[in-house]
Amino acid sequence: MSIESQADLDGITLAGRVVADVLKAMELAVEAGITTQDLDDIGASVLRHNGARSAPRLLYGCPSHNLISVNDEIVHGLPGRRTLRQGDVVKLDVTAEVDGYIADAATTVVLPGGGGDSGERLRTCAVAAFDAGCAAATAGRRVSEIGRAVEREVTSHGFAVLRELSGHGVGRHIHEDPTVANYFDPFQRDMLTDGLVLTIEPLVSERRTGAVQDADGWTLRTRNGCLAAHYEHTIIITKGTPVIVTR
Repeated sequence: MSIESQADLDGITLAGRVVADVLKAMELAVEAGITTQDLDDIGASVLRHNGARSAPRLLYGCPSHNLISVNDEIVHGLPGRRTLRQGDVVKLDVTAEVDGYIADAATTVVLPGGGGDSGERLRTCAVAAFDAGCAAATAGRRVSEIGRAVEREVTSHGFAVLRELSGHGVGRHIHEDPTVANYFDPFQRDMLTDGLVLTIEPLVSERRTGAVQDADGWTLRTRNGCLAAHYEHTIIITKGTPVIVTR
């Protein structure tokens, strides 16, 4: 969607604020010993408190309110009885609908311990790649410049983007045009326009690999079993610095 009125701006801003609140509550609760279902319950409570609904549940029939992916799970992981452990790389993905407006964001939390720093380095890389993509997201430029900036940053950290997965337009539906690839796509000729609402979401793996879907029909994990990180915000394109509505 594009912002066409004050009501649009107010609506997407409110949805973004709710997503930020849900993510923060879940992030603060991440610790060794908690189950992913417990985390989803916390997020669901914050959604209800704000009069919001889970957009994946509403539009796609998702069995959970939020999506939680661990270690080699990249995205769309379903919460359940899994207990988090030291060193786990936990991706929290929240998409909320409030009064017809939808915002989407994700973050990666790395539990301390586990004896390695790959998870922390991956998380740092994903955040830096988002920042790089955001810096390239200015009205009048091509959407593909976001992917160019994201992949350049990821490569500089020695990691790889998961090319099957991308950011997207958002606002009235979860996935709208344009597709926002995490690499430079010369065939993506869409232009960034003032007021356009979209997500930038680097999905980063330790090594170049592909994504495979689990039998649950939701969870996507790395084909070779390596770790992955995910970082995402919903932004509004302007003629200058984008407005991040989910931070």
